[in-house]
Amino acid sequence: MRKYLNMIIVAAAFLLPQFASAQNAELKVMSYNIRMGSANDGTNSWVYRCGGTIEMLEDQMPDVFGVQEALKDQLDFIKEFADNYKWVGVGRDDGKKAGEYMAIFWNKKTMKLIDWGTFWLSETPNEPSMGWDAACMRTATWALMKDKRTGKRFYFVNTHLDHVGVEARKNGLKLIVDSIAEINPEGYPMVLTGDFNIKPTAAELKDLDSRMKSARKFASKTDSHATFNNWGKAKADEIIDYIYYSGFSSCLEYQTVTKKYYDRKFISDHYPIAARLIF
Repeated sequence: MRKYLNMIIVAAAFLLPQFASAQNAELKVMSYNIRMGSANDGTNSWVYRCGGTIEMLEDQMPDVFGVQEALKDQLDFIKEFADNYKWVGVGRDDGKKAGEYMAIFWNKKTMKLIDWGTFWLSETPNEPSMGWDAACMRTATWALMKDKRTGKRFYFVNTHLDHVGVEARKNGLKLIVDSIAEINPEGYPMVLTGDFNIKPTAAELKDLDSRMKSARKFASKTDSHATFNNWGKAKADEIIDYIYYSGFSSCLEYQTVTKKYYDRKFISDHYPIAARLIF
């Protein structure tokens, strides 16, 4: 009996570290169009729903997440009240503080920032500029991260594509993937999040679909819920927010986060979306 007990103990000692390593190899990421704080949305204005964002983050606890449409005071609010998180990004209007940010937040307990930058989705990506047929300046912020639990590195990229320009969306996506490939000779895994302002069947996604995987499409557990809610006025098929990935072995789950937070039905006019990736 003692012999078999010893065998069980030895087997457990061998298997438990492997199980723990598998658990730690999971990365939770999110994309969240936060809706600009300056918008006059009546009772849906930022001052009334800001607490819901903090509650959502405390509940979901992503390792890394990208926000779109954020203004500086919104980013500072999140950093102050969700104190596990730090962020990087620049205002799209001047490359400093003016305009919307496509910021990246990371959980400082689980992630370490190695490097980061922002470029404009245009023919002159290194300076504030409007590209192709776009109606607005559009940017992508990237971060090279290190997972403290596994030591693995990956790129996280966050963007907001134009709501008008077809060429701007198509060329912008190509510029993002090409730019990261250029600075990523090691071939680290990559996550791309954002409000793309197009539905999954749009032609602009064809090239991206051949180079990266949509978490919504490839996750073992997924949903097809609309991501744009328009404060309850959107159609059921309004999927315009995305998480794409490459270099990861699998995606365990994709989720549109529709829960109520802070006793509010909506914490933004977009639902946050989340994915659990395995290195």
